[in-house]
Amino acid sequence: MEDLTKLILRLSLGFMMLSHGMGKFAPQSIEFISTKLTAVNLPAELVYGVYLGEIVAPILVIIGLFTRLGGWIMVVNMLFAIGLVHMNDIFALTERGAWAIETQALFLVVSLAVAVFGSGKYAIKPNGVKTAEEKAE
Repeated sequence: MEDLTKLILRLSLGFMMLSHGMGKFAPQSIEFISTKLTAVNLPAELVYGVYLGEIVAPILVIIGLFTRLGGWIMVVNMLFAIGLVHMNDIFALTERGAWAIETQALFLVVSLAVAVFGSGKYAIKPNGVKTAEEKAE
């Protein structure tokens, strides 16, 4: 059951982050992120890291290849997103009373869970799977 749970978590996170990242192919998205980076004295070229964090890493997580690495990349990606774009929303609510960064926080926490727990056995390269010896301990 644990491995099935990891699969569900991986697939949910991966597909949602991937669909979130697809919007980053629009030129205005790249421009917006570049502006945010240079505003805090970071190189504008770091903007291409968004493709790593929102396209490549989710694909790795979905297929279960370097799952932990993909999870950690998404953690870093979401920390950047919150720090650069959503910092003023951390203690804010939407007009309907929801936490203003609930989507970003959810991506962050679930990415962290995937990074820590690994892929489970239903993956191209399983990790986080206990051997028979480890189960016996």
